[in-house]
Amino acid sequence: MQQPAPPLAVIAAALRRERDRAGISLTELARRAGLAKSTLSQLEAGTGNPSIETLWALGVALDVPFSRLVEPPASPVRVIRAGEGPRLRSDHAEFVATLLATGSPQTRRDIYVMELEPGEPREAEAHIPGSVEHIVVSQGRIRTGPVDEPVELGPGDYVTFPGDVPHRYEALEPAWAVLIMEHR
Repeated sequence: MQQPAPPLAVIAAALRRERDRAGISLTELARRAGLAKSTLSQLEAGTGNPSIETLWALGVALDVPFSRLVEPPASPVRVIRAGEGPRLRSDHAEFVATLLATGSPQTRRDIYVMELEPGEPREAEAHIPGSVEHIVVSQGRIRTGPVDEPVELGPGDYVTFPGDVPHRYEALEPAWAVLIMEHR
């Protein structure tokens, strides 16, 4: 699997914007997210290599959807060609998520394409309260859902489950799927 680079400049600007909006210091955000202050400082400076797990922790600490930290400013017409878009990888699994679209602040909905390879499952922490995940498998087979109730899915299968509880994504064979994340 190709190792995609996260959109560092977008992440840096979003972290500063959301931290300012929340009215909290760099030290306080680092504490809430369970990160070293130096790591957060590097991210706000546009350096470092944040994983999905780090960005989810920051989103939860800031009470914002993950997508608000990685998506560039919107344009009225937007096309994302296959293989393009902000791609983020997991530290612990062969898992890459490409953000396709976010909802407006009123709808709080994000759309991703996930690419998964067999191996170590991606264990996801609980997202912000009220999060719900919807997944449609396009190719391959995966096991996903809350850690205590995972289900096996194949091409064309759909599942929805609470995203505000620990959950997992596991490729049983090379797979890709569409994930729609609601933040209620």
